[in-house]
Amino acid sequence: MLSIRQLQRPGLGPIDLEVPSGKCACISGPSGAGKSLLLRAIADLDPNTGTLMLDNIGRSHMPAPVWRSRVGYVPAEPAWWETTPAAHFGDVTAATETAIRLGLSKDNMEQSMDTLSTGERQRLALARALELSPRVLMLDEPTSALDEDSTRLVESEIGRVLGRGVAVLLVTHSDSQTARLADMRYTMQPGGILT
Repeated sequence: MLSIRQLQRPGLGPIDLEVPSGKCACISGPSGAGKSLLLRAIADLDPNTGTLMLDNIGRSHMPAPVWRSRVGYVPAEPAWWETTPAAHFGDVTAATETAIRLGLSKDNMEQSMDTLSTGERQRLALARALELSPRVLMLDEPTSALDEDSTRLVESEIGRVLGRGVAVLLVTHSDSQTARLADMRYTMQPGGILT
């Protein structure tokens, strides 16, 4: 379980939130309200205050790289630093299996990053996050560049993750996606207040 108490940073909060293991919390709200700021704060990528616990262990009691491996974050525009997707993975075979479930091909793993579409990069970023077997998976608009079929494949993979007991925090503008996936629904109000 991810437990958040009084999480704050400029433009955000205070936020209290709990996401149980195996459950999906969907967050919607207008652009600029602070949804991405919330995910970045939980991932400890920006300075913030508050008490964050994962499975009863405080964020302050583990090194930042350990927290970030357990609390996986896939931003709306993921960063890539190698020339091919395969170079970003430790276990290319397992990553390829995940990529295929997401509607990609084995060839995509060796394709030049700059020739991949935004949607292909989004799905590869999800595969990259899943390689670390996080206890929490935070996704920021993971299907924004996808067609309906690819969206369903991503949602199916999210379902697999939930079935393994991973807590999912999903930012989406899609009401239909929220209806399909959410166990809990929240709205981020302008000024970074979660309701």
